[in-house]
Amino acid sequence: MRSTAFVRQWLNWDETLVGGEPAFGLTLEKGTPVSNSITRRTFLVASGLGLGGTTFGRPLPLQASAEPAAVSSSVAGGKAKSTILFFLCGGASHIDMWDMKPHAPGKYRGPFEPIATSAPGVTLCEHLPLLAKQAHHLTLVNSVGATVNTNDHHAGYYYNLTGHVPDVTFKTKGNNRTPYPDDWPYMGTVVASRRPAHAYLPNAITLPHMPSRKPYTRPGQFAARLGVEYDPLYLQGRHEEPLRFTAPALELQQDVTAGRITSRRSLLTAIDDARRDFENVAPAQLWDRQTNRAISLLSSGRTSGAFDITSEPEPVRRRYGETVNGMSLLLARRLAEAGVPFITVFWLGAGAGSAEAKKCKSAGSWDTHGSNFACLQNDLLPEFDRAFSALIEDLSERSMLDETLLMVTSEMGRKPKIGDPRSGGTIGAGRDHWTHCLTDVLAGGGLQGGQTYGTSDRYAEFPADNPVTPADITKTVYHAMDIHDLEAFDVEGRPYNLLAEGSPLTGLF
Repeated sequence: MRSTAFVRQWLNWDETLVGGEPAFGLTLEKGTPVSNSITRRTFLVASGLGLGGTTFGRPLPLQASAEPAAVSSSVAGGKAKSTILFFLCGGASHIDMWDMKPHAPGKYRGPFEPIATSAPGVTLCEHLPLLAKQAHHLTLVNSVGATVNTNDHHAGYYYNLTGHVPDVTFKTKGNNRTPYPDDWPYMGTVVASRRPAHAYLPNAITLPHMPSRKPYTRPGQFAARLGVEYDPLYLQGRHEEPLRFTAPALELQQDVTAGRITSRRSLLTAIDDARRDFENVAPAQLWDRQTNRAISLLSSGRTSGAFDITSEPEPVRRRYGETVNGMSLLLARRLAEAGVPFITVFWLGAGAGSAEAKKCKSAGSWDTHGSNFACLQNDLLPEFDRAFSALIEDLSERSMLDETLLMVTSEMGRKPKIGDPRSGGTIGAGRDHWTHCLTDVLAGGGLQGGQTYGTSDRYAEFPADNPVTPADITKTVYHAMDIHDLEAFDVEGRPYNLLAEGSPLTGLF
């Protein structure tokens, strides 16, 4: 199982300890063991703050260097202070949104028409009229070849989020391929590890959900071999309450007051004193950093305040659209404004069993196996158009766009030839999975807007001119964030590169 996402009980423990087998082999005082049978009221859930996988007496399989390495001064980078990645879960149709082929046969291009935009030579789908007005900020990379050995979601997530080609286990295990502790890290956690710790927020925050429903959690969204201390903090949002976001990892039980937190910290100090022999063990040091970080976040009134979007003026909320996805992007802007280095918004669809999912012949979101055009025109594109165009407009008006990199991607594109067997073939008007070509959209962060890079072939099936891979895109994100030192070390002190493949697309800046 993944080393994070396990419950830890530290600050909700009672002061009176119960006898039994010692947890982690530690004792508070001679003959007074710490017990696993202590009251199990949950304080902290791993993923950003949790301590899952932490062990004493043996090292973690792999970990990054204790402190972020200095950025090489020999390579000029971008000026982004934050990145907001908007991930369109399910596989967004590149040929119907960004890379339209109006002269292709109808069995490929579909009924949508391209429209002119604020950037000469850049066209978008007619159902993205608000975003068309912001196209002078956009960079469209139409030649991303992200072929994976399964042509499916799990591997597509992993490749586009980490920049690393999925290994054979994605093919042999399929959707049962859970996140592994030695996976390559998500690009957002790499950025988080290379930035100084934020004063009162984690360096990587993900919202409004963790894809996908357990036990089919998507690999590629965690820090993995980089170390659980860099995992994102997950905020949860719901369609029913789009203005409310919760951070389960920061929620206390009702009977736990600030005073009791201080008391529990005294308990932790006692445990630390009893653990002196382990002071030089890397996992023990990780434990210290995680514990101090958790208490620091709880102690700051600004932490929960940063998640409160009800304080935003009503016209601003209305411009984004008061949906869970629109409000997630508004919250992402607030977090960037607060200086969080990496914010990820995973599109939250209506879910399996919903009318939208039944129409699209999938579990929802952008996985349009059936009625591709109706799902896009009526359900997906209007909400996306309003929310993402509002984010660009908002950041630009606040003079934040140059220092905030925006990225829109997905785990795959859609098959250009219309017709999916699972929805009745051509009569079902769906598009199947297609990892062989997709478009990534970038804006801000020092990029020159109003441009396209690369082309696909005449049917948008495969990259043609200037083909790139997710490794190149990931390296471009690092370049925009002025991150060039990707060296990490295993527990034996041996260096390895977090992403040896790919090159940043420096010509876009």
